[in-house]
Amino acid sequence: MTDAPGKADPHPTVRIVRSHNRRRTVAARLVEGGAVLEVLAPAGISDAELQPIIEKLSQRIRRRAERPARDVDVALARRATELNREFFDGKLQWTELRYVTNQNHRFGSCTPGKRSIRISHRVAKMPAWVRDYVLVHELAHLVEPNHGPRFWKLVNRYPRVERARGYLMALGLEGEADEPEETDLD
Repeated sequence: MTDAPGKADPHPTVRIVRSHNRRRTVAARLVEGGAVLEVLAPAGISDAELQPIIEKLSQRIRRRAERPARDVDVALARRATELNREFFDGKLQWTELRYVTNQNHRFGSCTPGKRSIRISHRVAKMPAWVRDYVLVHELAHLVEPNHGPRFWKLVNRYPRVERARGYLMALGLEGEADEPEETDLD
């Protein structure tokens, strides 16, 4: 639907291209580097009918552009596999592991019952050792769903735990509790 990589202009210019060959569908795509939303519409549709469709397609394209690229998720899963081998003897399995854009107060979350791990897209822009800490933290939840002593024993296998936690605290993204059991990571 879009041919522009990266972030879309939140308010691109709209260019409507009407065609007698198009009968029932309206399509939209970003062109000219994301500066123009090109709408392909049937010739017989009125501007009034087209307006809500354009708004819906525009919102869909903006959401899609905000999502991290799929190859970024693949790289994340590859790194999680490496960390799984290194710190969990390769024993962990998950059904889903991907970046998400809807975590504004966390960096990651794990649903152990579903074996699903989601990492905030903000983590992708952090140093690799911080991303690795977040991954180890969430992977550990596949073994221990809470933040008890056994959980922290697993997480503390990662050699840069304190450094990564300090980095996150400095950003104001991690709870400032003295006791690890009280962390607000997820």
